[in-house]
Amino acid sequence: MVTSLGIPRLVIAAPSSGSGKTTVTTGLMAAFAERGLAVSPHKAGPDYIDPGYHALATGRPGRNLDAFMCGPDLVPALFAHGAAGCDLAVVEGVMGLYDGAAGRGELASTAQVAKLLRAPVVLVVDASSQSRSVAALVHGFASFDPQVRLGGVILNKVGSDRHEVMLREALDEAGMPVLGVLRRAPQVAAPSRHLGLVPVAERRADALASVAALAEQVRRGCDLDALMALARTAPPLHCEPWSPSDAVASAGAGTSTGTGTGGPATAAGPGTAAGSADAVPGLRGGRPVVAVAGGPAFTFSYAEHAELLTAAGAEVVVFDPLRDEVLPENTGGLVIGGGFPEVYAPELSANEALRRSVAAFAAAGGPVAAECAGLLYLGRSLDGKPMCGVLDADARMSERLTLGYREAVAVSDSALAPAGTRLRGHEFHRTVIEPGAGAAPAWGFTHPERRVEGFVQQGVHASYLHTHWAAEPSVARRFARAAAGRL
Repeated sequence: MVTSLGIPRLVIAAPSSGSGKTTVTTGLMAAFAERGLAVSPHKAGPDYIDPGYHALATGRPGRNLDAFMCGPDLVPALFAHGAAGCDLAVVEGVMGLYDGAAGRGELASTAQVAKLLRAPVVLVVDASSQSRSVAALVHGFASFDPQVRLGGVILNKVGSDRHEVMLREALDEAGMPVLGVLRRAPQVAAPSRHLGLVPVAERRADALASVAALAEQVRRGCDLDALMALARTAPPLHCEPWSPSDAVASAGAGTSTGTGTGGPATAAGPGTAAGSADAVPGLRGGRPVVAVAGGPAFTFSYAEHAELLTAAGAEVVVFDPLRDEVLPENTGGLVIGGGFPEVYAPELSANEALRRSVAAFAAAGGPVAAECAGLLYLGRSLDGKPMCGVLDADARMSERLTLGYREAVAVSDSALAPAGTRLRGHEFHRTVIEPGAGAAPAWGFTHPERRVEGFVQQGVHASYLHTHWAAEPSVARRFARAAAGRL
């Protein structure tokens, strides 16, 4: 049902990456949350790391709004789902305000997301090497697309009181409100490495201190009342909020995840048997158990994936491959998402008991969905350290960054999708993998280049490609059925 969502909202953008969007956005979220507001955190684009800091600042799941992977029409619905019941929504942009999918115009840009959400934009400007020229820069961003409403500027990395005066005078001439001024403060910056910021799960105590420091910096330097007033100027958003249960029902009308009358098992998982749900070890209370890798080594996951699996009838259980020595009890399906296994390769390798457990599960035909880090973990070795050995493949770090959106078609039938299924996804890694023989490819990329990628082997689907299941809920439904032994 279409509803009118009147939640105040802001999009935090910048002229380019490195301007301080994450610093400002996280500080704003934390500062507003400290005022007692329920703040809904969002991130434009495919990034997994920034939403972790947003969640720490707000106490709510950080959610992505990706117009390439999910399509523009789904962005308002996903936003409405995440923002339900909140007092304020803050959306961090991606790259520069008008940067999006290469060669696709505004698609997947911060500007497109702002227009889809009918939200005012606050531009974060790194002012460290300019004074009056800031007015020309901001004027260009404000006038480039008349449909993007630039409501004000937050000046970042301002050097002195005199520098601030010059910047304010220039922007006053341009008629652009200054909503905040932040001085250079490297002590509150989060550490980074080869793929961006270090995830929250790897530095939780330090991250809490960083978020608190960011909130204090924003309180001192930003006009929170003016920012809230700007957020309230966003007009009502008319859309039907996304629902995981409705999405799953629409994806598989007339069939079942194994908790109803989907018919007899045709590809039962390890130790499963056709017949009643109670006779299937992969079910708990009639629900298939899907074990999801978590902990510091596997931090890349979209909140909607667990919601879709739950809506599809699964019980989602998180485990930590660095610490847990066996898979969760009654595991019927295994999801190993992205993260930084290369950082934790020695520890992952040292947990030989869990590696054996994963290998046995896969060898018995259990459904496994692995993305990027999960692919590396399933291989024979990573930088010379033994991994699970499920796949005949060795991986290593490289100097080359592989990054970008992809259009893909499933090449082989798998626990995730039948052959021919089309999805859009994202690659982001600095590793290369040298495959052996014995597995079929998972995806055929059709854009921007044509090649095959990944592995399908028994119940395993492993690939570098990150996907957003909200774009194709049948993926979650099919995997839940496979976990129940009813695919």
